[in-house]
Amino acid sequence: MERIKKGGKFRDFILKNQNDLDVSTEGLEDKKILLSFHPMAWTSVCAKQMQTLEDNFSAFEELNTHPLGISIDTVPSKKAWAESLGIKNLDLLSDFWPHGGIASELGLFLDRFGFSERANVILDEQRRAIFVKVYPMAQLPDIKEVLAFLKENK
Repeated sequence: MERIKKGGKFRDFILKNQNDLDVSTEGLEDKKILLSFHPMAWTSVCAKQMQTLEDNFSAFEELNTHPLGISIDTVPSKKAWAESLGIKNLDLLSDFWPHGGIASELGLFLDRFGFSERANVILDEQRRAIFVKVYPMAQLPDIKEVLAFLKENK
């Protein structure tokens, strides 16, 4: 599937979070959404990526943006990982089944590896992509860049 581009529209969706609760983007219709894809839980760069979202959760709230961490890991794995990282506010969503379904729809799933690329996608209130960036696997996404973009595009 072709990668979503800036201006591309996406649909609302529901995925389970680390607490096995449904998280629906439909309930966030008045907010921007940051979809922060990480390849796999329990890896150092992915851990830092999710911790930076957790550490900046209130800044995202002030910018009317709801951050979501997404990977193909199972809910029980996400739960144990969130507990080990001290994640309290951030929803870590499981794109496990259909395997990588949301990542695939956005053109971010790497079939040859069975997981998503490392990427940040910001959707506006109408679910149009206003920011799309894919990072090298070993690179930690720059949270300052994301927050600066959101401040400029309130």
